[in-house]
Amino acid sequence: MVGLDPVGPTVPVVTLWDWLPAAFDPVLILIAVWLGWKADQFGKVLIIGMIALAVSVLVSWAISRLGLPWIAPVRSDGLTLFPVRFVGAMLWASGAYAARRLARG
Repeated sequence: MVGLDPVGPTVPVVTLWDWLPAAFDPVLILIAVWLGWKADQFGKVLIIGMIALAVSVLVSWAISRLGLPWIAPVRSDGLTLFPVRFVGAMLWASGAYAARRLARG
C-alpha cells in the first residue's frame, strides 16, 4: 500500500536469565526429584514431569499472589515459560530415576 512501511512480526526476546529460574524452581525440583526417585519405570518420568509442572506453577502462583518474593514467580505480567518448566522437570526426574537405579545396583 502506498505510504505504509511493511513491518515484520515482532519476536519477543527472552534472555537466558529469564529461562533459568523456571527450570530451577525449588518446588519443581523437590517434586520431580522425589517422584523420580520413587518411579519404578522410566515411562513414568513423563507423568512426573507433568505433575511437577502443575504443582510448581500452582505453588508459585499462590506465593506470587500473596506478594512474597519467589525465584520463579507466576504472574499475568511475567513469563511463565511452561515448556522450560516441563523440560526442567523431566530432566530432574530423569536424573533422580537414574541415580536410584545406580544406587540399587
